[in-house]
Amino acid sequence: MRIAHQSRGEGPPLVLLAGQANNHRWWDDVRVDFHAAARSTITLDYRGTGASDEPEGPYSTREFARDVIAVLDDLGIDRAGRLRHVDGRPGGPVGGGGSPGPRPSPGPRLHHARRPPRRRHGPRPCAVPWPYGIPPRPAGPFSNLMYTPAWSASHPGPYRTLGDPDMSARARGRHLVASREHDAWDALPGITAPTLVLHGTDDVFNPAANAPLLAERIPGAGLRMIPGARHAYFDEFRAVAGPLVLDFLDG
Repeated sequence: MRIAHQSRGEGPPLVLLAGQANNHRWWDDVRVDFHAAARSTITLDYRGTGASDEPEGPYSTREFARDVIAVLDDLGIDRAGRLRHVDGRPGGPVGGGGSPGPRPSPGPRLHHARRPPRRRHGPRPCAVPWPYGIPPRPAGPFSNLMYTPAWSASHPGPYRTLGDPDMSARARGRHLVASREHDAWDALPGITAPTLVLHGTDDVFNPAANAPLLAERIPGAGLRMIPGARHAYFDEFRAVAGPLVLDFLDG
C-alpha cells in the first residue's frame, strides 16, 4: 500500500495530521505560518484519501497511526512535534479539537454532538450518521460547525476542511468506522511527552467539554481554550492558534 506524503519548508519538523476523512489539503493555508517560524511541515493523505491507496478491509485509528510512523521512518525522522499525537516517539504533541473516543465509561462521561434535523432542501445527505463522513459542500450547516458566521461571510470558500471530495463512498464509510471505534481513554495516561490540548470554546462538532477530559487524562498536559472558536479553530483563528503551538514547541 502506498501512502502519499508531502514535505515543505526548512527546520525542525512538525507533522500535521488532518481530521478524519480529509487529505493533506486541510493544512494548505496554515502550514506557511510554521514555515515562516523556521519549521518544516510534513503532511500525508490517510489511506483512502488524496493520492494514497485505498486498501481493502476495515480501517482503524491504529492503522492510521502506523501509516504516519511509516512516513516518519521513510523520511528518517525520529523526533517530531506533531498535531494529534500518534505514537510513543519523543516530541511535543498538540491535540487539536480532539476527544478521548466515544466510550462513555469508565471515567467521566464523554460529550457527543447531536444530529441536526434533516434539511428539506440542498445537497442530499451522505448515507452515514452525522457528523462524520459528510460530503464537502461550499456552505450550509456543516460549515457552520467549522467556522463562525462572520468568518464564513467574509471567506465564502470553498473550504478544505469539510472532507476529501474525491473519496469513494466505501473509503468514507471505513473512515467512519475508524472514528466510531476509536477509544484512547486507557492509553492517554501513558503519554509521557509534554502535551498541549487546544480547543475552541464554541465547538459543538466535537463539544468543547471534551478538551478538559483530555487534559486531565494526560499527565501534565496543558489546556488552552480559544474564545469564540469552532471546530476549525486552527484555520479561522490561526493568528491565535499558530503562536500557541509554536510557543509550546519552543518552550
